Amino acid sequence: MTAQTPVAPADRELIEHIEERAQFARLETVRLISIAKTGHYASGFSCAEILATLYYGVMRLRRGEPDWPDRDRFLFGKGHAAATLYPLLADWDFFDAAELDEYTRLGNAFGDHPDMTRIPGIDFSSGSLGHALSAGTGMAMGGRLQGRSYTTFVLLGDGELHEGQVWEAALGAAHHRLGRLVAIVDRNDHSLDGRIDGVTGIEPLLEKWRAFGWQTHEVDGHDVSALLPLLRSLAQDTGRDRPAVVVANTVKGKGISYMESEFGWHLGWLAERDEANALAELRGTR
Repeated sequence: MTAQTPVAPADRELIEHIEERAQFARLETVRLISIAKTGHYASGFSCAEILATLYYGVMRLRRGEPDWPDRDRFLFGKGHAAATLYPLLADWDFFDAAELDEYTRLGNAFGDHPDMTRIPGIDFSSGSLGHALSAGTGMAMGGRLQGRSYTTFVLLGDGELHEGQVWEAALGAAHHRLGRLVAIVDRNDHSLDGRIDGVTGIEPLLEKWRAFGWQTHEVDGHDVSALLPLLRSLAQDTGRDRPAVVVANTVKGKGISYMESEFGWHLGWLAERDEANALAELRGTR
């Protein structure tokens, strides 16, 4: 299935706001990695629109209340891209944004991977690939047992699908008919080791998830006007009796032309002049 639901005129302003927040997240990613002197630009850039759509258009949250029991849950399987998520959490007043000024410094809670024991708004400590969908399955089951209606969203990297534990979780979630569980695959076609299908082929991806008992959807992961109605419809579908997965086709390094075309930017650091050029391109002034 694909996202083709038209966007209501009232949502146009929201879409523009989400797009602006996605660019904000990219700009902040550059700033934070400049502090750390190494980081995952490209992995964060590929999912910026997905994150912004979830946090500003889909997820049920309360400003300044990261522990609200009925909040929607979010698990970031590709936790190495956390520098793109942290600014959005700060924007929700889950912590003082000034704490990010000491990103990765000794004693600071904010590192290359998110720590749920130290960072308000982080629902799962991730970055060891393959674990998030299992934890999300457990959270969805816990919500059912507690009689809560929250939706659990799990964002997975496509390289993460090489981990067998992902498919064990997919099997279990379908068995337990977890209709409040939504997985999103950031299908940017690259991992640290190379092109995804060159390392271990994962296609036909939609058919695989469907065979495991999931409702499947495909969408352009950078098109907010497509992401928003699709993810909203999944969150609002209280009658669904099985988990849903969205394969979001994305571009690794989206927003910086050379990162989009050069594989080596999975992990890196921008020298001063390169950083200035990257920021200018993101701001549309280059």
